[in-house]
Amino acid sequence: MWGDGDPGGVRTRAAEEMQHTARLAKALGVDTVVGFTGSSIWQYVAMFPPVPAKVIEAGYQDFADRWNPILDVFDECGVRFAHEVHPSEIAYDYWTTVRTLEAIGHREAFGLNWDPSHFMWQGIDPVSFIWDFKDRIYHVDCKDTKLRPTGRNTVMGSHLPWGDPRRGWDFVSAGRGDVPWESSFRALTAIGYDGPISVEWEDAGMDRLHGAPEALAALKKFDFPASNTSFDAAFKQ
Repeated sequence: MWGDGDPGGVRTRAAEEMQHTARLAKALGVDTVVGFTGSSIWQYVAMFPPVPAKVIEAGYQDFADRWNPILDVFDECGVRFAHEVHPSEIAYDYWTTVRTLEAIGHREAFGLNWDPSHFMWQGIDPVSFIWDFKDRIYHVDCKDTKLRPTGRNTVMGSHLPWGDPRRGWDFVSAGRGDVPWESSFRALTAIGYDGPISVEWEDAGMDRLHGAPEALAALKKFDFPASNTSFDAAFKQ
């Protein structure tokens, strides 16, 4: 894919790789591919130095120009792409997700991978996100985040490594952080989500052979079936 490193060639081959991924998914009977999109405007996240609005608009147009041909192949294959809303990507929070979907005309081939760990430290309500984008939740990743702002510890990470107690937040084993899992699972049930629920385990302070089974057990208690009757059914005539 990298070849001689020329950016134009790399982008072309990367796009072809994504198209091949859709074809491979179809061959394997997989209906959803989870991934990232990249972004040509992430460096402007703080909007300082400020840039004209047309620079940001051009960034979303660049995304659409690059991804619409990829999504055409996903459509041909009957496969969907689930973008993980994640810092450094074209959609990294609530409003950038709105704008990203607008940029490609809300085409159905492009949806979202719900991963609440990146919502928590940005201050995004993961439950409201599920409801507002209920027609676009194509995959679910369960990863947890523990917030610990102290006035010294901040959301920016301070260039400190994972697990450093001076960080303002860190990824932890699911069930040990601040993600409202029960409310989230109830919201997923309410929107009719019946796809995979993947445990993404990242905890720099815990052995993974201990943490992964623990995370699975912690989440399974919230993955209960919905009621098949209304609680007030007895009052109906």
